[in-house]
Amino acid sequence: MKYLASLAFLCCLTSLPAVAQRSAQIPRGALAVNQIQDLTNWQGTFDTGTSGSSTGQMSLQESPSLSGSSREFYTTYTNSGGERYWVSFGGDTAVTHFVYDGWIYIASPSNGIANIEIDTDQVMSNGQTVIFGVQCDGYSGTWDVTKNAGTPQNYKGQWVHSSAPCNPRKWTTDTWHHIQIQYSRDNYGNVSYKAVWFDGAKQSLNATVPSAFALGWGSVLLTNFQVDGLGASGSSTVYLDELTIYRW
Repeated sequence: MKYLASLAFLCCLTSLPAVAQRSAQIPRGALAVNQIQDLTNWQGTFDTGTSGSSTGQMSLQESPSLSGSSREFYTTYTNSGGERYWVSFGGDTAVTHFVYDGWIYIASPSNGIANIEIDTDQVMSNGQTVIFGVQCDGYSGTWDVTKNAGTPQNYKGQWVHSSAPCNPRKWTTDTWHHIQIQYSRDNYGNVSYKAVWFDGAKQSLNATVPSAFALGWGSVLLTNFQVDGLGASGSSTVYLDELTIYRW
């Protein structure tokens, strides 16, 4: 992930497969933005924090989908390049707790995928951007979280491996996987990564790290979805559906 660059209607849970029942604790009064994959302001770019090069194409698809409208990410790459896709979905400087709740489908074959990164970015009232960054790391085989190893003004983004296992190439292909990620922050931008639920199975992250960056952004909430390639060249197709981000 490159840190200088970016980043409604509640779906009836009973319309999804049984595994869709929420595992993360979401308060009754939490705000929710639903069906984020359908928003029209998605953009994509090569992530210059990765090597090589990449290109990306996006489209809405009726199949495969759960809602009738999934977002397809088709990525080509050289030398393990990564493509970052992002969309802004509002602005809220006050909230401190989030749950990312979405479904991901990796089309076969998956051997060209190194990492899948899922972020939520929030500008706080002091103007600094908090990056809630999580990735399924196919190199280390772990869920990773991001931290600022420097200061907000002299920042240095860094991935930290957790003890929770994850490798996108080991996900069953051509099927939907339910991903929930829970995290929160304090007023200084220290982020507490709580847990990931993968198809209903909880994996604890239990990490609290500084993650505030003075990027000079205006007030925004946005989410990144990044697919990094593996090897000299190749392509991948990944779908995202039923994406809701809760906040309180």
